[in-house]
Amino acid sequence: MNLVELQSYLDNISFGILLLTMLVYWVGVAFPQLPLKTLGTVGMLIANLCIAALLAARWIAAGYFPLSNLYESLFFLAWGITAIHLVAEKMSQSRLVGAATAPVAMGICAFAALTLPDEMQNSAPLVPALKSNWLMMHVSVMMISYSTLMVGAVMAITFLIVTAGQQVELQGSSLGIGGYRLNSNLDLEDNGSSTATMPIGNVATMTRATVTLSPQRLSLAQTLDNVSYRIIGLGFPLLTIGIIAGGVWANEAWGSYWSWDPKETWALITWLFFAAYLHSRITKGWQGRKPAILAATGFVVIWICYLGVNILGKGLHSYGWFFN
Repeated sequence: MNLVELQSYLDNISFGILLLTMLVYWVGVAFPQLPLKTLGTVGMLIANLCIAALLAARWIAAGYFPLSNLYESLFFLAWGITAIHLVAEKMSQSRLVGAATAPVAMGICAFAALTLPDEMQNSAPLVPALKSNWLMMHVSVMMISYSTLMVGAVMAITFLIVTAGQQVELQGSSLGIGGYRLNSNLDLEDNGSSTATMPIGNVATMTRATVTLSPQRLSLAQTLDNVSYRIIGLGFPLLTIGIIAGGVWANEAWGSYWSWDPKETWALITWLFFAAYLHSRITKGWQGRKPAILAATGFVVIWICYLGVNILGKGLHSYGWFFN
């Protein structure tokens, strides 16, 4: 079996494993008494390793870092999502993380392996501008930042689903990426509100949540809110580094740090969007539904920046699938 055939097998295997893993997580959420959490984690880990093997085979066969076309970048994005998923699941200890992230990773692999035309899946010689070490530096960091921000945004969407139809207001300090850790002691009051003690760093802060949720769901909502914040706090500096690296590479290749190419413009919009999210949490102290709605909207903004501009737009970063 040559490397090209191996790549074809691995992309389909990755899709199949992620599909099964998604079903495992969904069944685990529907029937929490079933011992499926470890099986879901193992599935995501195997999918991550399969995608890594696919990218490695692609790298060896083509002779350059596999981030030169849409097929390669989609699988790199899926690899990043499965990797960050493992971190988020470790932090939250909740099956809902996999139930939310597995469909995203599976959908990306399905789109790359089953939808893209063959000419967009095949390796091709790099154009002169891409024959640079900046290809690995800039594009890989940008893709990892997209993966991280997507996972954080998906956690925010999950938070909104868990608290749908409820009036939830989490009050307290949002300072520090470490956020808060939940205390298992929840004292229900007669009026339906709940008070939880949450240490932020080494300082214990009394946080009040005015809700009609059960204590278990309240704790889950707080965990999702915290994990979303911490993951986005990790992805934002990566996005910043990636944009700076892209500017340096653009100056080296085209003699200008910034040309207002559609991709550059939307990268800036994405940066400003998540900067506003972090500002609202750190400076304004927002928690709960308001920043979650902002982060959930950011999920759409990332996809416009990553895929919409590349496929539909015209510019230096365009794949020109629909329009040339």
